[in-house]
Amino acid sequence: MPGIGPPSVRTPPTLRTVIANPRAQGGRAVRLFAALQDALPPGVQLHTPDSVPAALALLRGLPDGTRVVAVGGDGTLHRWLPALLERRHELGVVPLGSGNDTARALGLRSGSPLPWLTHALNGPASDMDTGLATWHDTLGERRETPFLSSLSAGFDAAVVARALTGPPHLRGLPRYLWATLRELAALRTWHLDVTVDGVHRHEGPALFAATLNTPTFGGGMPATPGARTHDGLLNLLVAGPFSRLGALGMLPRLLVGWHLGHPKIHTQAFEQMSVLGRGDLPVAADGEWLGLARSLTVAVRPASLRVVRAPSSG
Repeated sequence: MPGIGPPSVRTPPTLRTVIANPRAQGGRAVRLFAALQDALPPGVQLHTPDSVPAALALLRGLPDGTRVVAVGGDGTLHRWLPALLERRHELGVVPLGSGNDTARALGLRSGSPLPWLTHALNGPASDMDTGLATWHDTLGERRETPFLSSLSAGFDAAVVARALTGPPHLRGLPRYLWATLRELAALRTWHLDVTVDGVHRHEGPALFAATLNTPTFGGGMPATPGARTHDGLLNLLVAGPFSRLGALGMLPRLLVGWHLGHPKIHTQAFEQMSVLGRGDLPVAADGEWLGLARSLTVAVRPASLRVVRAPSSG
């Protein structure tokens, strides 16, 4: 992996542990666990909890501020995020997921996981923003969901739900595109009322409203190329409404980042946003299905997580 050599003279964190998700990459990541175990320095353990509750219990049982190296993808990080925030753990990432949009934003590209493991254990940590979505489900229950990369309402969340049942051989962007084309066949729009930092920005039908903390979502789509994970802001992307043909024409533009000049695309950096929907609004975060909401509020939580970035990512 270019740019990563031997560990620097910087003293590594006192408390370090590695937690790997056995279900990452549809279970295929397990094949690498033996190599990861062999590469660990003395005193560092590899844990492979078999469920989300077990992982959260493990994280909450660690001393505050432990360097936690998470082996998995966006879904893994999303599920473990509440405990990481509660215990103020530092986060290192070995990107073995399907989408890896968070890892991509941290400068962690594909390649052998062993150099990333070494860097995640020993590299310096810096601040990262997170997002917090507060939403009410169809029964009126109030829920809170922190997220790292993105939160979507409308079409993109419906795509996430569909992708969960996609072909197992498809991963990352190909799986997202498969689900997108399936969702286009049953195209819907949602009536959204969007207010950003106290200013009303949109009312009417829309394809989706997405909030991004990272430049990409959906396994690498450059939805908000100017987004930064440590600037104290989140980024809104409102799309549509589009006809089925118009939405299909927008997809290739989104893939290469040429969508931003379209008159039906609106982007804006913000600190707090509220979305009201008419009827049930699909909601997803970090590529994980959350459910149906009637309203939601999204706010940035500046510098709320310490993370290990690739040396060249700033």
